[in-house]
Amino acid sequence: MASIKTMNFDHLIGQTVGTSRLLHKLDNGAMSVVFVAYQKTLKRQIAVKILPKALLTPRIAELFHQEAEAAAFLSHPCIIPVYEVGETDEFLYFTMQLIKGKSLAYYIRQARRNVLPSKRMLPVTVSLKMILKILDALDYANKLGIVHRDIKPRNILIEAHSKRPIVTDFGVARSYGGSNDDHRVMVGTPTYMAPEQIVSGIVDGRADIYAAGVMLLEMLCGGLPYPPYDSAVKLLKIKLRLQDRLFSKTPCQANPNVDAALDAIVMKAVAYDKERRYSTCREFAQAIEAWMQASPR
Repeated sequence: MASIKTMNFDHLIGQTVGTSRLLHKLDNGAMSVVFVAYQKTLKRQIAVKILPKALLTPRIAELFHQEAEAAAFLSHPCIIPVYEVGETDEFLYFTMQLIKGKSLAYYIRQARRNVLPSKRMLPVTVSLKMILKILDALDYANKLGIVHRDIKPRNILIEAHSKRPIVTDFGVARSYGGSNDDHRVMVGTPTYMAPEQIVSGIVDGRADIYAAGVMLLEMLCGGLPYPPYDSAVKLLKIKLRLQDRLFSKTPCQANPNVDAALDAIVMKAVAYDKERRYSTCREFAQAIEAWMQASPR
């Protein structure tokens, strides 16, 4: 069975995709590969994300077009701009701003390698300021009727110069108000996936709140305190079985710089029942802001 890791993309170098010429491979995900490209019309380098049709069902390909086109309307300083969406005989693609920097996943991994256990998590203030900007971006998208569905550290790029977090991969987001068939396509990463995504695939902005909460928990704990699992399917089953007992530690149990009040804020965001989470990303952000004002550092 074909996978992105076994596919060779060397023949694409130098090819024209839309208004751009592919220069070299930058990165790859589970079903896509990202190239650096030169956009001839505006004389600049951009990123081109390619999804080979060999890895996609016709229905997912159709949804990709609908969703990526919706994402192209988003304009926020912490959301990567999507320039162009299209397809060739071989693949689907969209072009976007080229961000010079590394992912949040990289910084989490670097912290975990510190020889001092107390330094193996990102600083609390840094983590909170970063998540506030991410929540602002998600709140903006949610208000326009778009839920990301795949928030995770790998999809957050930290711009090298400004240190601004930028949410990427809105190309797999879903617009509210789609058909019931749209809901049945489960998109996301098991580690950060909200329970309702697993059960039905029907999501709203609270799925993004859950994923952002898991991500913040990971930053504050220096890792995710999940029970042992050996496959994505097993993790999904564990999430549904353990529900609110999923995490073996809360942030204040793992991090001496986190108090009970901040702990409660994070754990509300990752509540199993979406009705017990914050109603919007803005409400989640306001809880964090209130804590920061009451606990100056």
